[in-house]
Amino acid sequence: MTAKNNHINYLEFKASDLEAIKQFYQKAFGWKFTDYGPEYVAFSESGLEGGFMKTDETVVNGTLVVLYHEDLKRVKKTIEDCGGKISVDIFSFPGGRRFHFLDPAGNELAVWSDH
Repeated sequence: MTAKNNHINYLEFKASDLEAIKQFYQKAFGWKFTDYGPEYVAFSESGLEGGFMKTDETVVNGTLVVLYHEDLKRVKKTIEDCGGKISVDIFSFPGGRRFHFLDPAGNELAVWSDH
């Protein structure tokens, strides 16, 4: 499936025990997993791809909705111009770059790009 600008593309959850969370979702729902080091695991075969990021903090709202956009600088400026606040500036990760923002209600989302 081709990623489309401004569409929800990925869901990211938090978990303190990545092995336990993988076992749960694999056994309960048949999800497949790809490890990206000790702090991150991606999942597939779930209807929408996503991942689990390791955290030692108590999970309160553990879901990060990740949008896609081919031009991070342009969409970052648009978000700021519309009243959004950047909570994590653009950074690189294996496979692309992304940033996080807060919407006017305080919800945190992210935007990523493979460009």
